This record gives sequence, structure tokens and C-alpha cells, in this order.
Amino acid sequence: MRTALMVTILIASIVLIASILLQSSNSDGMSGSIAGGAEQLFGKKKSRGYDAILSKITTVCAVIYIVVALVIVAIFN
Repeated sequence: MRTALMVTILIASIVLIASILLQSSNSDGMSGSIAGGAEQLFGKKKSRGYDAILSKITTVCAVIYIVVALVIVAIFN
């Protein structure tokens, strides 16, 4: 069981890293956070497409990673 959990956390972490690196940038650094804050808040949100899929994959893998890590600590500690 421990091996299966370790393999699951390994796969989740690799997919999580890849999905984060493939996402496009949301702002232009500090200038984007100061000047473009209203545009980001009230602007169009990409609800479809490549970025949305990567965002969902990132969220799912992050949840899987956290849950499996907590299970490993709870069971094998």
C-alpha cells in the first residue's frame, strides 16, 4: 500500500509541475499588479481553452497531492 501511495504522489507531483510550467502568465510582474488589477478583476476571464484545462488539472493534482501526503503521514507515522 505504501508503494502505491508513493507512486501516486510521484505522478501527481510530476503532472502538477508540468501543468504549472505550461500555464501562461497572468500579470506583468509588479507593474501588472498595480496598473492592471482592475482589468484582471473586471476583465474577461478565460473560461475555455488551453489555460482553463491546465488550471483544472493543476487544481486536481494539488488536491490529490495534499490528500495523499496527509494519508501517508497519518498511516505510516
